Amino acid sequence: MNSLLNKKVKFIDLGLKEYQQAWDYQVSLFDKTLAVKTENRNLPENQQKITDNYLLFCEHPHVFTLGKSGDESNLIISKEELHTVHATYHHINRGGDITYHGPGQIVGYPILDLENFFTDIHKYMRLLEESVIQTLKEYKIDAGRIAGLTGVWIDVENERKARKICALGVKTSRWVTMHGFAFNINPDLRYFAYIVPCGIQDKAVTSLEKELGRKVDVREVQEILKEKFREQFDFEWL
Repeated sequence: MNSLLNKKVKFIDLGLKEYQQAWDYQVSLFDKTLAVKTENRNLPENQQKITDNYLLFCEHPHVFTLGKSGDESNLIISKEELHTVHATYHHINRGGDITYHGPGQIVGYPILDLENFFTDIHKYMRLLEESVIQTLKEYKIDAGRIAGLTGVWIDVENERKARKICALGVKTSRWVTMHGFAFNINPDLRYFAYIVPCGIQDKAVTSLEKELGRKVDVREVQEILKEKFREQFDFEWL
């Protein structure tokens, strides 16, 4: 564990950001944290530095991303046709299969040194999910988990009606996290027809807009989600 714990998190709203630009920015923060951890190994405790924690929110232009162990056949549209739907494609280094990001989502990228909090990846994933579950409660939507599947789901007790509202996929190294979650607020759900979402063929995808039957203010949801995230991880904003 770190000899100096940092229980503060810096929030950064990147706005609408091209996927590659957001990925590069994540990597810069991730690598910086790893460098501090490496340097601390060779320093006495009184000279060690704290590691920083970040929560990034953004929206992306239409993009499909495939996790490192994902199946490219789950991209139904051909790469040559992507331009016809104004979308791009990236094969990336997170876990999980294929997913879609686009306007109307809250895409969250926590860059956390989990040694500042706890060292348990399973717990980390469950707390990300719980942050979204508690946010949905504010809109009177009962959401939960499905055993063996990551993400946040609605109608979890009904196998035929269960539908995903938030996808998760993360990468960690030496307890530092990157990538994260995509929470569907008002996205164009037609884009999910171009993929087999997360490689799951028998489950639908939904959004807050679809469940409520009305458009939702993304900024409003962001503020609620930020507070639920803070409650789950028990930190202070920097």
